[in-house]
Amino acid sequence: MIGFKTCLASAAAACLLASSSVLALEAVTVKPLAEKTETASGQPIGLPRKDVRVLVSTYDIAPGARLPVHKHPFARYAVVQGGTLEVTNTATGASTTYRTGDVVIEMIDQWHHARNIGEDAVKLLVIDQIEGAGGNTVLHRD
Repeated sequence: MIGFKTCLASAAAACLLASSSVLALEAVTVKPLAEKTETASGQPIGLPRKDVRVLVSTYDIAPGARLPVHKHPFARYAVVQGGTLEVTNTATGASTTYRTGDVVIEMIDQWHHARNIGEDAVKLLVIDQIEGAGGNTVLHRD
């Protein structure tokens, strides 16, 4: 049987942990960057269904550099940490310009290209959700 002192010690520890959690949460500031339900081209966001892997990468794109025409079979998200990036949907010709602080929800399975249109390097934090061992970029073959 558990004694009174043991119960009292357990209750005190629980109170201490609860108050520590509250103090820790008060020291955290959350700044939402984006809330989206569609990709950059207006598609509903679709996610992989099996053998899901999450890849987190950084990209540095030099001033004036242009990425080749490509597409992503699965969801890709990016946060622009620096620079100015222009992304163009090759089917529609529609372009979107992203700047520092913007969140990019890449189009899924649509051909597009991107280029650094600013004077500084574009710095991206990229998160991919993919199936299996493959990657998330398919290059267009001319």
